[in-house]
Amino acid sequence: MRKLINVLLAVGLLMVVRGADNRDRPNVIMIFADDLGIGMLGCYGQKLVKTPNIDLLAREGMKFTNYYGAVYCAPSRWCLLTGLHDGRIGGWKQTGSGLVIERDAGKISEEEYQKRFAKLKAESYPVHPEEVFLAEVAQGAGYRTAQFGKLDRGFTTWAEQVERFGWDFHEGYYDHTRCHGFYPPYLWRNGQRFELEGNTRADCGRMSEEGDEPVGEGGETYSENVFIEGILKFIRDHKDERFYLQHSTQLPHGPVAIPELHPDYADDERLSLGEKKYASMVRMLDDHVGLIMAELKMLGLDEKTVVFFTSDNGHELYYGPKPSYAKQLLPDGEKANLTDKKWRTSECGDVFDGAAGRAGLKRSGYQGGMQVPMIVRWPNRIKAGSTTGLLSTHYDFMGTLADLTGGRLPQGKDSISYAETLLKGTQSKEHEYVVVNNQFGKMGRSALISRDGWKLVELDRKKNRFQLYNLKTDNEERYDVAKENPERVAQLKKILLSELSSPRPDLPKS
Repeated sequence: MRKLINVLLAVGLLMVVRGADNRDRPNVIMIFADDLGIGMLGCYGQKLVKTPNIDLLAREGMKFTNYYGAVYCAPSRWCLLTGLHDGRIGGWKQTGSGLVIERDAGKISEEEYQKRFAKLKAESYPVHPEEVFLAEVAQGAGYRTAQFGKLDRGFTTWAEQVERFGWDFHEGYYDHTRCHGFYPPYLWRNGQRFELEGNTRADCGRMSEEGDEPVGEGGETYSENVFIEGILKFIRDHKDERFYLQHSTQLPHGPVAIPELHPDYADDERLSLGEKKYASMVRMLDDHVGLIMAELKMLGLDEKTVVFFTSDNGHELYYGPKPSYAKQLLPDGEKANLTDKKWRTSECGDVFDGAAGRAGLKRSGYQGGMQVPMIVRWPNRIKAGSTTGLLSTHYDFMGTLADLTGGRLPQGKDSISYAETLLKGTQSKEHEYVVVNNQFGKMGRSALISRDGWKLVELDRKKNRFQLYNLKTDNEERYDVAKENPERVAQLKKILLSELSSPRPDLPKS
């Protein structure tokens, strides 16, 4: 059945190309940052950390101001991979992690590892034989596909599963816990293990949360430098083919670690050592964007390639006031609350204000946990310096990729392509609402954002506690207007609860 689906996809591309001329279908690159808050980019207001290459993408392309990820890493990748919101059944079903670290550290034998790994695979969330994933959409359109970095939807994967998701080439980590260190002893390339010189630690050189270890500690070969070299090589090797390349970078996920401090921050007295490292990690991410863009231009691919830049979820702290967020304490020691004294990076000691005034961080149901950057550049096709307030989200990328490549969006997906907005500045089909699931409870849980700017935040379903915000006038969520709008709350609550744990409309009913 899957083979039939792929044949139909291939036939479909011969008949219709959505959003781009069939003779001029672009390469597509998706740079998927990890835990990068929207406020960490200059084009979204960052003042202290410079991001010139990412800012240039915005000046030469389109910047989204109403774009949503998930609240943490695994479901965000699931949304991107499946074209569905993470309230659907399976959206939060991830495998466990860390097993390989136990083996590498000598805590369990190879025999025990193989036994437990086989059990993990057997108990992992099943992949339906007829399911079509993101990279398969590009494959069906005749594209070469590749992913570098933090592989899979989370948390533990293996070569056959990565290939099943549609990747012709892959290089990176098979375990997301290993991604928390930047000096792995080995990585994986198309199922083949390859060693990294000078790296010996089973935990991949993972630092403490204090971030005060010496700069460069952990090993000799920094993983992100391996990936950027691989990415540039892939682009060179496939310059005469159409390709979809996804860089699921670790940057700037912590704990903080960097081979050397960026000279802009090394002597900045305003910053602690951990903050200097974090700023240098963001700057490395920006530098790598610059290297990718320079390679495209050198190879004559610049105008033939659409580049997307986004982040998986909202900002996370790996420096400074992280303990105060964990304890929900304000600077004066008073306890934060979920009404008039929410925890915010702008008011609680984050020198970078990584959430740019928004409430909450990663894992929060407020904007700081889920509203993320999205920048798209395609010279002479997307209007330079343009901005859109279109309500859109990670699960819309599948439809957009289908339109740009001439592929076909599988039936039943929640994805709505925004290629029309990119190419024409208008949108004929829009979401009535976007759903963001959240099974954490530190600062709000699941949320629903409507096309007309209303946001419902679930606080406690059992106690019927929900908040309502008008994001058009209050994106920082300072004024809960639920009491003034009981009918609207009831309406949005009904929709939200019906979408959480809802069946997948893209798969046959069993």
